Amino acid sequence: MSTRFRWTGIVTLVVLASLASGCTLGGAAAGGVIGNEATNHSAAGTIGGAVVGGAVGYELGK
Repeated sequence: MSTRFRWTGIVTLVVLASLASGCTLGGAAAGGVIGNEATNHSAAGTIGGAVVGGAVGYELGK
């Protein structure tokens, strides 16, 4: 998979997650995918991304 295609998918996912800002689960899912891709598929990156994405989704949903 090319790097450009991967980053396009990540940006699309972030934009879609932002539109569903009231959803903590959506933020966690988006963060997990972004963390997974950004850290070359490491488990720690996936979990960290999910935690941060969930926190962002929670704060935006307030």
